Amino acid sequence: MELPRHGFGGAPLGNLFESVAEEQARATVDAAWDAGVRLFDTAPHYGLGLSERRLGAALAGRSGYVLSTKVGRLLVPARPGRERDGEGFDVPAAIERVWDFSGDGVRRSLEESLDRLGLPSVDIVLIHDPDDHVDQAITQAYPALAELRDQGVVKAIGVGMNQWQAPLRFVRESGVDVVMLAGRYTLLDQSGLPLLGECAQRGVRVLAAGVFNSGLLATHEPAGTYDYRPAPAELVAHASRIAAVCERHGVTLPQAAMAFPLRHPAVASIVVGARAPEEVRTNAALWSRPVPGSLWEELAAEGLLPA
Repeated sequence: MELPRHGFGGAPLGNLFESVAEEQARATVDAAWDAGVRLFDTAPHYGLGLSERRLGAALAGRSGYVLSTKVGRLLVPARPGRERDGEGFDVPAAIERVWDFSGDGVRRSLEESLDRLGLPSVDIVLIHDPDDHVDQAITQAYPALAELRDQGVVKAIGVGMNQWQAPLRFVRESGVDVVMLAGRYTLLDQSGLPLLGECAQRGVRVLAAGVFNSGLLATHEPAGTYDYRPAPAELVAHASRIAAVCERHGVTLPQAAMAFPLRHPAVASIVVGARAPEEVRTNAALWSRPVPGSLWEELAAEGLLPA
């Protein structure tokens, strides 16, 4: 399966941090399609299924794209007493998430995702955030997905996490095809290099997500959040130094942030979320511009990137 270099992250379609109107969500996916994006990622976790429903509706009738969703969280009726979701998404708490990395659990999760997406199958299924369930995910979730892959229900399977150590176990102990690594191979954080090196050796393709580290690298003047929390002052200062070097080469900070992960041979694609058509068009304009090699050389010489 060929993976496009640029992908659309569907978390904002699930009302991440703030609500997104239905019309705006649809227009955002349309803008991504018009910009040539053909890789789309979503998950049940994103807005308690809202992202999957919106993305499925927006892609209905279209073909020639790669779609990934995730397993590991089942959506069940919520206990009384909660009005809004408490995990970062502005949605009603009529349902809630339950961790389940059993074979039956991931099969049920995928079946329910396909129903929300309105599709008979998806291209990629990722085991989502099994930080506290790694052994079960490797011994139960992975074999169940491998069976579905063998049956042709899905084309590729993998793991998606915000850390690199557990995915390294999956690469070494299972037959995953892809890894989605969020935030651990960026301009600010290259801690995931051991994982990427192993993936390159074994032919496992990497989808680099969180390339803006949740917001700090999203604008040329660094500000906002880092890993979904207020950015520490020292990281803001570090990002500002990178931005100053970028400026000398006619490059913006978000442009460099999107280009950097794709320089590694293991990285097949970057996945960038968006909540508005303007964001999609801005990012597409930036990633279409070449970044001079001299930028990376100066960043390394300044000690802002590994040599």
